[in-house]
Amino acid sequence: MSITEALGRINSIQSTLAQVSGAAQRPATTATGAAAGSTSSNTAASAAAQLAAATLAGSGASPTAGTADAFSGALASVLAPGSGTTAGAKATGADEVGPVKKHGSTTGADVVATAKKYLGVPYVWGGNNPAIGLDCSSLVQHTFRDLGIDLPRVARQQATVGTEVPSLSQAKPGDLLVLRNGKHIGIYLGDNKMIHAPRPGEKVSIRELFETDKDIMTIRRIVPAETPAPTVAPSGSAAASLALQQAAFAGAAS
Repeated sequence: MSITEALGRINSIQSTLAQVSGAAQRPATTATGAAAGSTSSNTAASAAAQLAAATLAGSGASPTAGTADAFSGALASVLAPGSGTTAGAKATGADEVGPVKKHGSTTGADVVATAKKYLGVPYVWGGNNPAIGLDCSSLVQHTFRDLGIDLPRVARQQATVGTEVPSLSQAKPGDLLVLRNGKHIGIYLGDNKMIHAPRPGEKVSIRELFETDKDIMTIRRIVPAETPAPTVAPSGSAAASLALQQAAFAGAAS
């Protein structure tokens, strides 16, 4: 057999295998059908490799070493499940992104509840592991991170985020209290109390505030104090009923 005839034989094999590959890759109606398709594909690749090697050997041509192996590898690559752009290909990029945390409805009450989980954790200067210890700013960072909100690591940076609250009298639970000229930070709980990581030898705790506005560097609000309720306009009948009640009350009071 001449080299030309051998190449023609190989082309014929490739054409046949293309048909086999298409049949094997069509969606199977059952798990058994899918397994059979995969087995047929692998068997075809193996048989093709053997036939190609025999064809080249019988042609009298002098193929380079590894020709049959290369041909076998190429066929196996084409027929392998999930190769190229088939449905079995692994998803990448955006398809692998995990669930995104939504914190648009997070409130100050959520911040307070989350911060209280760390009560009793030892203070460690520079600590950033609740299992070992936290400092004042890492307590704040961990609390908001648990709610899906990223804050800077140190108190002076945290003192620049969010919206400034003008005075302690306007502070709401969940606000950040920055003290000692930016060297200390805690979370306001309301009722003149804060939760913080105090100093070495102590633990995350709640204490009464003795500071006044002149002692506070800044108060920062990261999330709303509460979730605003939707405003619903009264219907015509409800408005009329309300007007009658108001008129009756006014008459009784006069």
